[in-house]
Amino acid sequence: MSDIWLATGEATVLAADGQFTDAMPEVLIGSIRGPVGHAFASMTGQVAGHPRMFVIRDLNQQVRPATMMTTKMTVKSEDYVELLGGVVQAATADAIVDCVAEGVIPKDQANELCMIIMVWLDPRCAKDENLDKRDLYRTNYEATKLAISRALKGEPTIDELIANRKTISHYALEE
Repeated sequence: MSDIWLATGEATVLAADGQFTDAMPEVLIGSIRGPVGHAFASMTGQVAGHPRMFVIRDLNQQVRPATMMTTKMTVKSEDYVELLGGVVQAATADAIVDCVAEGVIPKDQANELCMIIMVWLDPRCAKDENLDKRDLYRTNYEATKLAISRALKGEPTIDELIANRKTISHYALEE
């Protein structure tokens, strides 16, 4: 049985200049028998505007640990759903498989763990005629790997947060 009960992580990877492809996944990972497993099972229904899907690499290639992906914002277009279920899902799936291959996620626990990954995709992506899908893949791949790693390492630590409390401000507050 997994000794990972509930871990959380997040990461932000910024887009190339002129793109709307920033990635900001938030990850819950834990035992299928614990609170993450319960939340995972509860997500199998759909909610209008917030699609939920198993993360798959390709046809018949669901990732392990089993992972449910959903959005942090309301989906309003088919083009958005196509990007979410295409490029973003592919990047997320590859990041998960690589985390197992690289030992970030213990391979012997791949069937005992599950994950929920909440993704943010800028709505402008779906309307951008010059969208760089490779950059969209890159940002989501890198951010997902980093978020999973941070979750399993407990990063940032409380000591880091306290040390940086007065030196880092939320970018929305900077003017």
